[in-house]
Amino acid sequence: MRFVCSQSQLSTSLSLCSRAVASRPTHPVLANILFLADQSSQTLSLTAFDLNLGIQVVFPADVTESGAITLPSRLLGDIVSRLPNEDITWTVDKDAIALITCGSGKYQVHGLPIEEFPELPQITEGGQVTYLPVESLLLGLDSSLFATSTDESKRVLTGVHITANSDFLEFAATDGHRLAVIQTKFLEEEDGIPIKLENQTSLEVTIPARAMRELERMLKNQKEGVITVKFDQNQMIFVLANQTLTSRLIDGSYPNYNQLIPKQFERQITLEREVFISALERIGVLADQKNNIVKLSLNATAQEISATVDAPDVATGKESVLAQISGNDLDIAFNVKYLLDGLKALSSKEIQIKINTATSPVILQPIGTVNMTYLIMPVQIRN
Repeated sequence: MRFVCSQSQLSTSLSLCSRAVASRPTHPVLANILFLADQSSQTLSLTAFDLNLGIQVVFPADVTESGAITLPSRLLGDIVSRLPNEDITWTVDKDAIALITCGSGKYQVHGLPIEEFPELPQITEGGQVTYLPVESLLLGLDSSLFATSTDESKRVLTGVHITANSDFLEFAATDGHRLAVIQTKFLEEEDGIPIKLENQTSLEVTIPARAMRELERMLKNQKEGVITVKFDQNQMIFVLANQTLTSRLIDGSYPNYNQLIPKQFERQITLEREVFISALERIGVLADQKNNIVKLSLNATAQEISATVDAPDVATGKESVLAQISGNDLDIAFNVKYLLDGLKALSSKEIQIKINTATSPVILQPIGTVNMTYLIMPVQIRN
């Protein structure tokens, strides 16, 4: 196996692939990245797979002898990232030892046989293929990922639930305390042809948040166009121009989140999002001293919302912002972090907050932009 490749391209690809390397591998080869040099196509592919998430990157290289080897991800990444920005010459012998030459440096890295490296899962017969717009995927992920759970005992909540039909994509995420739901329409290609699910394919899957964060990183480099998506009951594969991400799906029924969203409200508030965020960030400094709880007081007469924190023996504070309030006065409390997460995910200048009581679900929605709903549960106020 012999090839020459760019140091910058290799370093970038190693950094991307390393995110799918097992942090606590059950087998030594899972700490490695698979290198595959192909003379016929003059490409080098790197693959990492921790048995749940797989990432593959393909890029041009000057290959004089095809071959394959697995090499330790962390060690190799540390070496390559520090090499000068020049071409790197690779030679791999029959004992799975890679000789790396770049500038004045020469390194020998011991690999493991490729036979021990697990193959990336493939879509089974009966699986489906469709095409999804990058812009809609990015919008959906950016507006939902933050609300996923980190509690592995509630595994189905650690993923993003994606539903699609011929008209829209819907993303939902919840950790049991808040819920983010965003619906995006299929966008149009440059020639004006609408992007639709192929053959009216329907899609309803729950994908681990970790995999979706990696997909989001990949898509931010592409930003527009469409990507190919292949899926069956167990796997989902996202295919970009020179990158592929494979993820196992999460088993189990996702909660019927639409039943959680109230249809009618006794109180409705309209206010400027950035002004409210700034006030909460200031008062949040004190909330950090008291379990992150902030109390909001609605004053319909003065048409303002006051955010207060009283941390005994530490400090007290109050911030007030103007708002259009319909309904009666009310005191209600929230985890300020959850409240700020939702406000920052909304994309409009003005937002609406819809409330019934101090203990029932509260809805935040943008005005005049995307169709997004952020539900947050209040915290009980103790006198």
